[in-house]
Amino acid sequence: MSAVAERVDQFWSYADEVEVLTFDMNGETFALEAVMVQEILDLLPETAVPGAQSFVASVINFRGKVIPLADLRLAFGMEATEATIDSRIIVIEIDLHGEQTLVGLRTDKVNEVTTLAKTASEPPPSVGMRWRADYINCLVKRGGEFIIIPNLQAIFSSRHDSAGNSH
Repeated sequence: MSAVAERVDQFWSYADEVEVLTFDMNGETFALEAVMVQEILDLLPETAVPGAQSFVASVINFRGKVIPLADLRLAFGMEATEATIDSRIIVIEIDLHGEQTLVGLRTDKVNEVTTLAKTASEPPPSVGMRWRADYINCLVKRGGEFIIIPNLQAIFSSRHDSAGNSH
């Protein structure tokens, strides 16, 4: 079984349907498992972190805790965009290196909580993708569009591992 097929199976390991929160970034629709979402916030003041990876270059104060704010656009090689009236921060809890970690994700717009079906999912194509295939768990077809399920573990781990390396 390929690594991609394993990621797809892992994402759907416990159910034929998954409840997700969908959101937009640069005209694409992404989804996160609803269970990992802690809160949806309006934009907050950010504090830059010198020397941090570009896609987690700042932190925010979330209920008295300082948490990293990630811009997945930059991880996916998209252009950073200016915030709009619809921009939101999704605070998620994710297991990073065996530790439950709160992270804020900057989005252009939060859409809805919905249910996606395993039968509508497929692995990302190995050719023709503009992003790293390992950053995507799977694509789920809904209506005439694809919803992208990002592989946050791979995104945060690979950036973390490369921190401090000179280019």
